[in-house]
Amino acid sequence: MEIIAPTDAGLEKAAGILASGGLVAFPTETVYGLGGNAWDPRALARIFEAKRRPAFDPLIVHVAGIAALDDVADLGALVPGARTAAGSLMEAFWPGPLTLILPKRSRVPDLATSGLPTVAVRLPNHPVARALIELSTGAVAAPSANPFGYLSPTRAEHVAAQLGDRVDLIVDGGRCPVGVESTVVDVSGPVPLVLRPGGLSLERLRSVVPGIEVLDRTDPAPKAPGQLANHYAPRRALRLVPPGALAGARPESRAAALVFDAAGRDRLGDAAPRFAAVRVLSESGDAVEAAANLFDLLHELDAGDYDEIWAERVPDEGIGRAVNDRLYKASKKT
Repeated sequence: MEIIAPTDAGLEKAAGILASGGLVAFPTETVYGLGGNAWDPRALARIFEAKRRPAFDPLIVHVAGIAALDDVADLGALVPGARTAAGSLMEAFWPGPLTLILPKRSRVPDLATSGLPTVAVRLPNHPVARALIELSTGAVAAPSANPFGYLSPTRAEHVAAQLGDRVDLIVDGGRCPVGVESTVVDVSGPVPLVLRPGGLSLERLRSVVPGIEVLDRTDPAPKAPGQLANHYAPRRALRLVPPGALAGARPESRAAALVFDAAGRDRLGDAAPRFAAVRVLSESGDAVEAAANLFDLLHELDAGDYDEIWAERVPDEGIGRAVNDRLYKASKKT
C-alpha cells in the first residue's frame, strides 16, 4: 500500500489502477472513499472483501459530471413529479454531499446495487475525486474507506491505519472538509425520502423540494449505505447521553468525554475529573465545525488509552442531525 500526493502524475497512476481493477482510496468533501471501477464486478467484489462489507449493503457510484449520469441511471423511468424533484435537487446541490437513489441502467452490475433496481449516485464536490473519476472509468463505486461498521476516515492516515494493504493506493488530499457522509435521498418513488442524514441538511433540501419526507427507521431493509442501526463505531464502547447529562455520569473505568461546545465542557463542572480526557467538537457551538471534527476526534479517542467514550448529543437541527445519527449508530445499545 502506497500513499501519494494528488499531482498530475499521481492521479494518472491512481486512474490506471482503477481502470485495471484495483482499489484506490481518495478524498471527497465528505469522507475518504474506497474506490473501484463501477463497471467491473471483480473490482466491486474486492471492495466488499476489503471492507468486510455484507453484500446486502449497496454501494454509492460516483460520477465526475452530470453528463455521465445517463450511463448509470435512467431518469426517464421516474414518474414526472419525481423527475422534477430529482432535477431540482441536482441543480441545487450537485456537485456536493448529496446522494440520489435513482432507477439504474442495466449496465450497472447488480453487486453495486445489492440486486436492487435502483442505484445510489453522487457527484462529489472535490477536485481530486472529480479528476480521478474522469481520468479512470467515468464511474467509481466508493463506500467509505474503512472496515464495515467502523469509524469513517477523514484523513489518509485513517485509511492506512484501518485498511492497510487491503487497498492498492491512497491519494492523500488532506482532511475532508465536511467530515460526515453524504445525505441520501430516494427519488425513485412518488415522494422523495431522506434515507440517511448527512452533510446536506433537511432544511436546505426542503428549501428546494418542500415535500421531502424522512425514512421511518423501523424499516430494516437497507436501500442505501449507512442505514443499519449499528455503524460508524469505534473499537471502544461509546455511550451516548442527552445534552447536559455528562455532568451526572459516573464512568466505572478510564473514560474520555466528547461534548458539543465550550458550554458543554463548562457544564461538566465537578464531573470533569471523572474523565481522563475531554474533547470539544466545536468551541463556538458551530454544527458544521462539529461535523467536520467528529470522526477526527473519535479516531483520536479510539486510539487513546481509554476504556470507553462518553458523548453528548448535539442540537438536533441542520447538520447536527447527521452528527447525532453517526453518534447513535456508533453507540453501545445495551
